[in-house]
This record gives sequence, C-alpha cells and structure tokens, in this order.
Amino acid sequence: MNQQLPPVAPSVTAELVGALSPRLSKRLDAGIAKLAARPVVVDGDTVRIAVDDDTDLELHAPGGTVTRAEDVRCGCLLAPDCLHRAAAASAAPVAEEPGPAAEGSRPETAGKTAPEAEPETATAQQRAAAEALRAAGAAVLDTGVDGSGAVVQAELLRAAHSARLSGLPRAAAAAVSVVTRLRAARAADPGHRLADLVAALRELLGTAHRVPYATGPELAAVRGTARQPYTPDGSLRLYGLFSEPVLTASGYAGAVTWTADAEGRLYTVSDVAPGGPGRATGAADRAVRIGDTALTHRELSRAGLAVSGATVSPTGRLGAGAAVRAVRAPGAAWTAEPLNRLWAVPVAEQAVRALTSGDGLLFLDVTLTGTVREAGGDCLLAECDGLTLRLAAAHDHPALPHRDNLRLLADAPGTRLRVVARLDPAPHPRALLLATGHPADPEARVDTGLDRLQRADLPAAAPAVPLPPPTAPDEAPVHLLLRRVHQAASGGRRVLALPTDSAPDARRLRRAALPTAADLLDELHHAAADRGRDPFGRLLPADTERFALAWLSAAVYADEIARALCAAAWGADPSADAPVPPIGAAGGPQ
Repeated sequence: MNQQLPPVAPSVTAELVGALSPRLSKRLDAGIAKLAARPVVVDGDTVRIAVDDDTDLELHAPGGTVTRAEDVRCGCLLAPDCLHRAAAASAAPVAEEPGPAAEGSRPETAGKTAPEAEPETATAQQRAAAEALRAAGAAVLDTGVDGSGAVVQAELLRAAHSARLSGLPRAAAAAVSVVTRLRAARAADPGHRLADLVAALRELLGTAHRVPYATGPELAAVRGTARQPYTPDGSLRLYGLFSEPVLTASGYAGAVTWTADAEGRLYTVSDVAPGGPGRATGAADRAVRIGDTALTHRELSRAGLAVSGATVSPTGRLGAGAAVRAVRAPGAAWTAEPLNRLWAVPVAEQAVRALTSGDGLLFLDVTLTGTVREAGGDCLLAECDGLTLRLAAAHDHPALPHRDNLRLLADAPGTRLRVVARLDPAPHPRALLLATGHPADPEARVDTGLDRLQRADLPAAAPAVPLPPPTAPDEAPVHLLLRRVHQAASGGRRVLALPTDSAPDARRLRRAALPTAADLLDELHHAAADRGRDPFGRLLPADTERFALAWLSAAVYADEIARALCAAAWGADPSADAPVPPIGAAGGPQ
C-alpha cells in the first residue's frame, strides 16, 4: 500500500499522531498493519482507502504531496479524532519539506535582512531544535527497531519539522532518513541494511550534538542547506556511461543515468518520484527530462548529449530549466576516449576519490575468479590490479536483476570484464556492481540493475586463471565494537544491558593496540546497564542521554577506523589529508 499512497509532510504525520489519545496511540501500529491490507484507489489527486464496506479514508494531495492535516479525511464516526487518519499518514512515504528560506538565501536568516557574515553560534531556536532531535534519536536507541513504532517515528518527524523551520536542514534530513529506514526494517524490506540505519542514526545524533558547540564554517556545515543550488555551466558535451535503478525505503523510485564530459567529470540525469519496483524498472525507458531530447535513460547511457545553457548542482546533477537545450550526440565506447580515461586512473587513487566524494564510483578492469559466501548472499570474486575484489549486488529487491546477473556471472570464471561499481566500505576490497561490459561483446554494456543477462550471453569456458586462493586478511578486531553498535541500533539499549561479560572483547581490543575501542565498549555496556534506585529501592528510568552519547562515540570511532582500514585495503594511504565524509553518507545516486 505504501507505494500507492502520496508522500505526507512530516509535520502532518506528527500532528495527526500527536492528537491521538493514549489508548489509540497504543493501537496505532496494529492500525497501520490493518490498513495496509485494505484496497486502495487512486483518483487524480485523491487516494481513497476502503476502511470497511461503508467507510472510506481519503488523502488529498494537490501537487502530489499531502501538506495539511485536513487533507486526510475519514468517514468513520470517530473522525477527525480517529485512528485511521494517523495510520494512513504513518504508512505513507515521508515527503520532502521545503526549507524556511528561499533558494539562495541563508536558512538562519529567513524572514530577516541577511547579514553579510554568518552568526558565530547557533540561535536559541536551533539549539532547542537540536536538543529535540537528540532526545528523539535517543528514544530510538533505547527501544530499538521493534520498539520504534509509529509514535516514536512521529516524534522524530515532529523534531525534524522544527529543525527545518529553525534552519537546520541537514539534521532534519537525517531524522527523516532514520524514520524511513526504521520503516524499512520493521517491514522486512528486501533493500533494508542495518548498516544504513546505523549510518543514519550516527548522522542524526552527531549533527544534533555539534549544533550547540559549532562556530563559523563548522556551524555552516552542521546546519546544511535546504536546497542544492544549480549554477550555470555553459555548454556541455556529454557521453553516456550507464543507468541504475533507484528504489528507496522511503517510497521513491526511478532511474539515474550517469554521463561524463571529455575531462572525465561526471554528470547525472535523474527521474525519481514516488513509486515502487515497477517505476524503478520502467523509468529507464522514459525520456530524460532535459531540453527537447527524446532520448530515454537507457538510450542516453549508450549515446551522447550536447547541452547548451546547462545548469548543474554541486553533486553534478543536471538541471532541467526552461532555458536548457539538449540534443542527441554520438556516444563513446568504454574502451575509447574520452571514457577510457576513467579506467586509466590507478585503483588506489579511485578508492580515495570514492571515499571523499558523494558518488563512490569505481571504474575497474577485473578478471572473475569465483564466488564467496557472505551473510547477505554470494559475492563474485575478481582479480583487480593485484587485489582480490568482492563484487556484491547493489540492491536485493527481487524485481531488480542485480542478484540474478551476479549469479549468472559466477558461472563464467576467467572472464575479463570492464565494470563500473560503487565502493562499499569494508576492511577488504568490496564494491557493488552497477554495470559491466557484455561478457561476449566487450563493446556492449549491461546495466546490472536494469538489463537481464541470459546464459547464452556467457562466453565459452575460459581457461583457469592461476591465482592464489583468497586468504582471510589479518584484520584489526574493530568488528567487536561495531557489532555492539549494530546490536544497539537493532535491539535497543536493553540488549546491551543484559548480564553478559564484555571483558574478553575488551581485552582482545587492547591486545590489538585499540585501547580506545576497548574503553568505548566498556562505557557502552555500562551506560546500557546503569539504573539507579530511588530512596524506596525502586529502579529509576535509564539515562537514555548517556547511552545515546556512549553509542555515538562508539559509532563515530568505529566509522573512522573502518575508513582507514578500507583505504588501506585498496592500497591507498589511510593518513591522506583529504577530507572524508562518514561512511554511509557517501554513495548512491543523488
């Protein structure tokens, strides 16, 4: 049902859930599950849900988004204070809310005369909004995924709305991301990854924690921007690289096509809107929304584009304004210039760029050598510039062919391929396969999330490649700390409060010269189990703020160590001075 409902603004969901009585609040999650089984009819801007044979619930979404509580109407006798309105809003995708300022203005000065320089410190309103976000995030860590139902999510959305109004769009976006990933986890969405939820929680708590203390440029970074500005970029001659489907836990789907200019700079054309797997697979055959060109995304990925009056966002996304003109132009093979230069960059340099940029893309020449089993499924093993590389599926939804294509390629050891992948940070070389040269025709391409390989496409069995068997690297045991970080995000504080002995793990970390990790592990367990008593001997409530801070410290430390190990695994210098964003913040189409 989620895919048929229009996106609902966070403030609307928070208002409807907040209006419920305590009795109805306890029934909200069950109400959402019940509503999900009811038939849905889309009629223009109105989506109608049959609550029962005699009662309908309507969501009115002019412009495609529900922006007012009164646009969610129910015909039951208890309306407007019924459970159905809050359940529908909680089941719908979360809409993106506009920032408080017009595009190009500073969010903290919306409605005022903007000063020339930013304020030195956060405003009182921003500090209050950050505190509300910290409390909402701490509540998620206290209860874990199972306990973070619609009521906990509504508090996050309420805090996100307040943060956006106060000029903290980065923290607000992080809170919305936590909600969408919680919903995916609770719904057992095939695309859900616990690591993504951990990254979203780390971003939320970390950003909210820094707001009261940040000044100057750091404060500007912590605040973020409500919208990415598009700047003129003149005329562009672009060459198609590949297309990838987009299917998010928040109810958005579509396609992104990647292109490059003659200097190797990357640009994207996207078509992402509310929808499900059908839109993700079908968007590739829709015309790109730029200029007057009739090229589809699938065609553009193999052709070229000449653009005049181009506008480009900081992430390389091409604007589709009325003044932009675009016509079809010849493309280029991956093995021909100018695209060949992308694969000519040394692998270690590419890994550093993938860690420091938002796209995380790698352009690799590989030789398939076999498979290896992981918890999430089999990965391809490949030799790449002297490294043993793991190539994993970019998305596990069964409607997308990523996993099937990976299984088929596993039957072609010895095959040499030119591939595009997205770095997946790990202590060993690992990447998500996005596109590959055709196994039987190196000049052809396969977008592994959109095109389906057939067994007839595989080449004849290649001679065995004399490579040494993969060996387990001598990894630092930082996973002992990371495992507890993940357990807390999934099961909540109570999982770490159980009477288990963490001393052996702490000793192992200290033996591996990771005393800080050992101290953080000890504090995480102590904060989880610490419960004082009142004068009558009754247990006091847990200190959720202390536990959230202990969790954040452990999560940030584990992330920093993981990035250093990842860089070293790819042969890069882990002590490079280039700024590296947190793992989980990078990667994925913009």
